[in-house]
Amino acid sequence: MAFLFGFLPVVLLCYFLIPGRRRSVRNGVLLLFSLAFYAWGGLRLLPVLLAGCLLNWAAGLLLTPGRRHRRGVFWAAAALNLLPLLYFKYTGFLLDNLNALGLELAVRDLLLPAGISFFTFQAVSYLADVYRGTIPPERRLSRLALYTAFFPQLLQGPIVRYGDFGPLLAERRETVSDISAGGVRFCFGLAKKVLLADALGAAAAGACGAGERLTVGLAWIGSIAYTLQLYFDFSGYTDMALGLGRVFGLPLPENFDYPYIARSAGEFWRRWHITLSRWFRDYVYIPLGGNRCSRRRHLLNLLAVWLLTGLWHGAAWTFVLWGLYYAALLMGEKYLWGAALERMPSPLRHVYALLLINFGWVLFRAGSLGQAGTVLAAMLGFAPGGLWSGEAEYYLRQYAWEWLAAIPAALPVKIWLGRPLERRRETGSRAAAAVMAFGPKFMALCLLGLSAVRLLSSTFRSFLYFQF
Repeated sequence: MAFLFGFLPVVLLCYFLIPGRRRSVRNGVLLLFSLAFYAWGGLRLLPVLLAGCLLNWAAGLLLTPGRRHRRGVFWAAAALNLLPLLYFKYTGFLLDNLNALGLELAVRDLLLPAGISFFTFQAVSYLADVYRGTIPPERRLSRLALYTAFFPQLLQGPIVRYGDFGPLLAERRETVSDISAGGVRFCFGLAKKVLLADALGAAAAGACGAGERLTVGLAWIGSIAYTLQLYFDFSGYTDMALGLGRVFGLPLPENFDYPYIARSAGEFWRRWHITLSRWFRDYVYIPLGGNRCSRRRHLLNLLAVWLLTGLWHGAAWTFVLWGLYYAALLMGEKYLWGAALERMPSPLRHVYALLLINFGWVLFRAGSLGQAGTVLAAMLGFAPGGLWSGEAEYYLRQYAWEWLAAIPAALPVKIWLGRPLERRRETGSRAAAAVMAFGPKFMALCLLGLSAVRLLSSTFRSFLYFQF
């Protein structure tokens, strides 16, 4: 609420009051508001972000081709970037496991800096690209700081490369059509988050917290609800980030490509969190040797990448197991059952992929390995509450509209409908041209209104709850 009705309008007003030719001033406005956005979540953690910006700016200058000790500078700077991530995110996990072995170490609750996983990976990619000579070092600290702290994508990505982002800070032009398209994208993302993800999240939470009441039906409803919730939550935030980036003339890379139409685990990861997959491919997998090596080395490379991928998502054994789960699937598709999978009919391959993805999200969602085992066992028929219950029916009925909207919203319906409209527009159909020109804008306004009503009603209910 504070962001939508306070922060964002002020940013837009201050940004567009400045003439377009004064690019550096507009960049300064974005940087100041990005730092304020970050400080809103914890002022005492702002120095972590600022220190990283200063470190990477200085290290980038020292990585200029021809300078001595470039390799040592790169590895030292990369380690200094990763140390805060390791400390804040994994100290508690490490101490908990040491205590489980019999030690008695005090475990402190550390406040995790917002977006640290994302801006750390961006920093490492910048240093690696400068070290490789792919891009020149950025000599203006303010531009590198804006790249690190750009508020639309600071918290949940996508992970941006400086080679794509940096040149736009010097030369870009905001057009009315781009601002309009960005606003439409933002509204669709907001609706994904507010209208679908939050509602389906309630169904997922209810199933996971059912305990002895868990039935086979409730376990499947909860797992499917979470599968959809996670997609609409994450891709919704991404759509908002991409929309705002386009408004400011700073287009960001796509992060999702309808992942639930995938027909294998490998294809799923080419469609889900695309920028993270590319980061691990370019900065971990290929430097380790990729697939241009012996089979044994290739398997070790896959294992290393997916172990790191699991840990990147969270400091818990469920995330480790989730990463190893995908490592096993990708190894199997590469060397065991991949050829047989290719010969299967396409619908069966879709079912195969969706089942495996769904099982994986149960691991991802669970608070412990025991809870994950309970839910997975219930999905396979071993549920303490039997096959069905009134609670399962309640979640189907209570969120009926969300279920009906979620399925087509996760599919490329826009592409399917757009192709015949495009063909008719090319033949001179004014109706098709009008639908293509104004349809998305009209739908975006409707979704914005519905999202605002949902947010206001939720805020009002929370106010009543805390007051009475």
